[in-house]
Amino acid sequence: MGDENNSNKKKHEQSNPKRRPNKNYALKKRLPLRPKDGDNVIFVTKKTNFKAQLDKCCDLLSKGENDIILHGLGAAIQRCCNLALQLETLFAGTCQIEVNTGTVDLVDDLEPLTDELDFGAQVRHSSSIHIRIFRTAMLGANQ
Repeated sequence: MGDENNSNKKKHEQSNPKRRPNKNYALKKRLPLRPKDGDNVIFVTKKTNFKAQLDKCCDLLSKGENDIILHGLGAAIQRCCNLALQLETLFAGTCQIEVNTGTVDLVDDLEPLTDELDFGAQVRHSSSIHIRIFRTAMLGANQ
């Protein structure tokens, strides 16, 4: 019974070449679609220096920004969560965190390496996180 499932899966992969790139195609990953853009929206990546991202968020919150929104995708989710928790610790109870998770569709282009084949595309899914950090009280304000 397990052999039947494996053979069916192999047949399906062979009949649908657009699902998996092979030696006939070059895979080009497109950039993901970005949600609304603004000064208070920060896209967290694995490549950007963590300290630089933390400083940028601290500057925004210190200069009077009411809220900032962090977006993380795939492997950057852990870094995004860590950044939000660091901000919560640094601002000592004057801000709160609101977290939303989801899935984002990512499109990859399949470029043929020979002239006989057609261009194609494939869609894959990736986990995403959106963290809103908002001020509940200003630092140094009388309560």
